[in-house]
Amino acid sequence: MKVNEPGWRNWFTRTTQNRMSFAREGSTPSPGTMSRHKLPEKVFEWNSCVAYAVGLLVTDGCLSTDKRHIIMRSSDLQLLETFKKCLNLSNKICQTFHDGWAKKPAYKIQFGNVQLYNWLLKIGLFPAKTYTIGKIEVPDKYFFDFLRGHLDGDGSIVTYTDKWNTFKNPKYIYKRIFVRFISASEKHITWIRESIFRLSGIKGHSRENKPTRDFQTTSIWEIKFTKNDSLKLYPYLYPSLIIPCLFRKRQKIEDFIKSL
Repeated sequence: MKVNEPGWRNWFTRTTQNRMSFAREGSTPSPGTMSRHKLPEKVFEWNSCVAYAVGLLVTDGCLSTDKRHIIMRSSDLQLLETFKKCLNLSNKICQTFHDGWAKKPAYKIQFGNVQLYNWLLKIGLFPAKTYTIGKIEVPDKYFFDFLRGHLDGDGSIVTYTDKWNTFKNPKYIYKRIFVRFISASEKHITWIRESIFRLSGIKGHSRENKPTRDFQTTSIWEIKFTKNDSLKLYPYLYPSLIIPCLFRKRQKIEDFIKSL
């Protein structure tokens, strides 16, 4: 399988002039201008960057209850920088608190945009969405850009060398890879799985992971793709060099493919 070379790392610089400029539209009005309650409704145009950013917001973001602010949190600074560029934000990334059990420092970016907030409500996001979020109204054309954001937010790519059966035969050594998507909402993970299958024919396996630790209070639902399905999913997730993504996750799956 052919793997794209690391030219995708230049996505930041190669797309700077083509980024969207909607981020400041609908922001908090200055004194004497139209009240934020009277801002006209706006439909934002879908593209790869918007879909990716929405995928990140579904997993690691939140809509404030003040009906204005949008917050994105992550322990990965590169992910937040990519999010900023996708939405052409000038707001600063600052360090914030973590969940209490996480070991890495946590960071966030917060910005106000009433029109974008209202548009996100219309496509399926809402405050306190974690356990009840369902379908996101993303066009099929940009579903896998959205899915890549979902993967970079809460998903995982795991690779390892399986030596479990070497006691039978020293040659029984296998390279394994799993791609996994998770959500605390069964309704949302079901929609994700059905959409992947409908658009690619790749099925994956879904299951419920019940709480096993003291800090866990609810089940986590997952879709897991084994080696063959993960390799089939790769070109859908990474169709070109110039797309927003979390570098380390893309590097992991491409290094695995090169090792085959």
